[in-house]
Amino acid sequence: MVNRLFLEARRSVDLAKNATGSGQHTAIDRAKNALSSAYANSTSAEQAQLRQMQNELDQLT
Repeated sequence: MVNRLFLEARRSVDLAKNATGSGQHTAIDRAKNALSSAYANSTSAEQAQLRQMQNELDQLT
């Protein structure tokens, strides 16, 4: 079964990493919200990947 929230979080993080200028701040906020939503409904393996994505976002700020 595909975790739609997890996929959305991954897509949002990718968009934030590729965003530039003033749009990057908005993209980062959206990605953080997506990560938060996905975390509670994820397996432990997915949660580990989500933590890695969060670390990647933290490096952007």
